[in-house]
Amino acid sequence: MYRQTLTKIPSRGLAIASSRRAFTTTIRVMSEGDTGSPSKLGSLGGQGDAFQKREKANEDYTIRQREKEKLLELRKKVREQQDHLQKLTEHIDEMTKDQGGEHN
Repeated sequence: MYRQTLTKIPSRGLAIASSRRAFTTTIRVMSEGDTGSPSKLGSLGGQGDAFQKREKANEDYTIRQREKEKLLELRKKVREQQDHLQKLTEHIDEMTKDQGGEHN
């Protein structure tokens, strides 16, 4: 559903289709309570029905679980990195003692 505008070229006096076309669209309006309609107060924490509250609680729980898993993985990686650094430090200390560079 678009509308073509005709423009007149002054030098030729001909009417041709313009490269610019005006598109007309309609906004789909949903009344409150329709499926997929936004709540009256939006995301400001307005009063929702029990289904909306339960869905939000489930989504929040799922997000917390994912974040918890990611945090546990990061802690594991940090522990592994710390162990590796400790081994490297011990190896460096052992090498310097063998060379007699430090008197510890």
